[in-house]
Amino acid sequence: MPLKLAIVGRPNVGKSTLFNRLAGRKLALVDDQPGVTRDRRFAHGRLGDLDLELIDTAGFEDVTDESLESRMRAQTELAIDEADVALFVFDAREGLTPLDKIFAEMLRRRNKPVVVAANKSEGKQAEAGAAEAHRLGLGEPIPISGEHGEGMADLYAALLAVTPDELQEEFEDYDDDSKPIKIAIIGRPNAGKSTLVNRLIGEQRLLTGPEAGITRDSISVDWTWDGRKIRLVDTAGLRKKAKVNEKLEKLSTQDTIRSLTFAEVVLLVMDATHPFETQDLQIADLAEREGRCVVFVLAKWDLIEDPGQILKEFNEHAERMLPQLRGAPVVALSGETGRGVERLMPAVIKTHRDWSTKVKTRDLNDWLQLAMQRHPPPSVGGKRVKPKYMAQTKARPPTFVLFSSRADQMPDHYRRYLVNSLRESFDLPGVPLRITIKSGANPYAEPEQGHVVRGKRAFEKKEAEKARLKASRNTVKKSAQRAAILAEAPADDSAAGPGKPVPTKAVSSKPASGKRAGAIKADAAKGEAPAKADTGKAAVKSVKPQGPKAQKKVSTTPSYKVGTKAAGGKAGGPRRPVAGSRVVRGNKTPGGKPKGR
Repeated sequence: MPLKLAIVGRPNVGKSTLFNRLAGRKLALVDDQPGVTRDRRFAHGRLGDLDLELIDTAGFEDVTDESLESRMRAQTELAIDEADVALFVFDAREGLTPLDKIFAEMLRRRNKPVVVAANKSEGKQAEAGAAEAHRLGLGEPIPISGEHGEGMADLYAALLAVTPDELQEEFEDYDDDSKPIKIAIIGRPNAGKSTLVNRLIGEQRLLTGPEAGITRDSISVDWTWDGRKIRLVDTAGLRKKAKVNEKLEKLSTQDTIRSLTFAEVVLLVMDATHPFETQDLQIADLAEREGRCVVFVLAKWDLIEDPGQILKEFNEHAERMLPQLRGAPVVALSGETGRGVERLMPAVIKTHRDWSTKVKTRDLNDWLQLAMQRHPPPSVGGKRVKPKYMAQTKARPPTFVLFSSRADQMPDHYRRYLVNSLRESFDLPGVPLRITIKSGANPYAEPEQGHVVRGKRAFEKKEAEKARLKASRNTVKKSAQRAAILAEAPADDSAAGPGKPVPTKAVSSKPASGKRAGAIKADAAKGEAPAKADTGKAAVKSVKPQGPKAQKKVSTTPSYKVGTKAAGGKAGGPRRPVAGSRVVRGNKTPGGKPKGR
C-alpha cells in the first residue's frame, strides 16, 4: 500500500507547489498571497519507485478560538494524525521563524516520523537558512525546490529511510475495475455545499461556517454508499462573472468549471429561501451543455415554513425556466439537521443509470414511426422533410443520429418535439439528449432545384453561368456598336497619313442609342483619337473558358456580331477575297468591294 504523507508547515512556504510536484499535476491552487489552501486535499503521487498518498494542508496558525484560522489548524492536526510520515516544510530563504519552532514542537509531541524539508533552496542565499533547521532536533534538513524540482533524490532517500517495513513491499494497484461515480457539487457561494458533503460522509471533512467563500479548491472525497464507490467533489461557489475581479477567485472559478466538466452527475445546490436566481439558471444550462445529468438540491429546507406549496411552485418554475432539463429530480433536504438526506443518493443513482442508457435500434425506429404518425414533419418550401432511420451512437449522454431527407432544413421546433417525445417514451427525465440529423445522398437520383443540398448547389452554379454568358454577350454587342459609330464618322486623311491602311468598317445588327452615338460623334468632331475598338479581345476576355458548354456558346456567335478581328481577319486593313469564298451581305470593304470569308 502507498505511504501516506502529510505536507505541513506555516503559510506561504510552498506546500501546495511541492504537492503538485509530487502528484505530477497542477491540482492545488498556487498563489503568492498566504492562506490560499484551507481544506485538506488528497492525491496519489509517486517519487521514484515509492508510491505516495499525498495530503496537502492549510498553513499552521497558532490560534485556538472559533475563528476560521482555528478551524484550519484543526484540519491540519487531523491530517498529521492519519498520516504515516509528516513532511515539515519551511522557507530556507527566510530561515526559521517563531511559528516554525512552535509547529516543530507540536510535531515532536505527536510521536510521528518527521522529515524536514528546506524549500526554496535554489541559490546560495538559502544555505544559511537551511542550516538553522538543525536546532529543531528533527533530523538533517533536506534542501529542495518544489518549483524547479531540485533535491528530489535526497527527499526520496529520506522518505525511504522512515517508511515502515510493511509499506516497503511491492505496491499493488489500489484501484480495482469498478470506477467510482463522480459527483460534482456545484452552486452559488454559501449555499450549503460543504455542509451537505460532511452530512453524507458522516464526518467533519470540509471546513464550514457562516462566512461565504470558505472553499477555494475543488476537494474530492472518496466514499462508499450501499456497496458502490462514490467520489464527491466539493467546489468553490460560482458568482456572476462581472463580480469576479480577484485573481484567486478566477482560479477557483476555473477549477470549479473543470470539476463540472469531468463529473458524471451534477448536484446543483440552491438555497431554498431564494432558489432559481439567474446564476443558478446559468449553472444548470452550463451542465446541460456539457452533457451532464443534473439533480436539483434545495438546501436549508428546515428554514421553509410551507414546504409543500414551495416545492410545488419550485417544480413548476423548473419546468418553465429549464425545458432542456425537463423531469430532472428535485430533492429538498437540510444538511445541518439531516432532514431528507436519505432521498438524495437514490435519485442520483437513478439519474446516473438513465444517463448511461442504451436504446435498441429497433425500438428507436418503432418509436420514430409512431412519433411521425402523431405529429408529421412540416413542409418546407412546398416539400416535406422525411425522417427515415434512427440509431444511437453513444451513451453518457445518450446521443442519436437521425437520417432524413433535406436534413439541413428541418425546423428547430420539430427537433425539440423529437427530443421531448424520446425523453418521455423511454423514461429519461432530466437527461440531456443529443440528436444529430444527417441526409443520405442518393447517387442515382437527379438533384432537385433548390431543395436537396447537392441539387441546390448545381442549380445555383447553372444560373450563375447563364447570367455570366448573358453579360458577356451584352459586352460584345456594345463593343460592336461603338466600332460601327466610329466607322460612320468622317475619317481624317491627314491623321491617317500616306501609305497607311484604312481601318475596316464593322456593321452592327442593332444601332446604338441616340445619346451614346451622339457622345461618340462629339468626341470624333473634337479631333480626339477615340480608343481602338478591339471587340475580339473584349469578347474573349469577358467569356473565360469555364467548361465545354460555355465555350460552345461563345464559338457559335456570328462573325458580323463579333467583329473583323474575332472572325479571323486583321484589324489593320482589308483582306483580299479568296476564290470561291462566300460573300457576306452588308460586310464590304471601304472601297466598296465585298470581302470574302
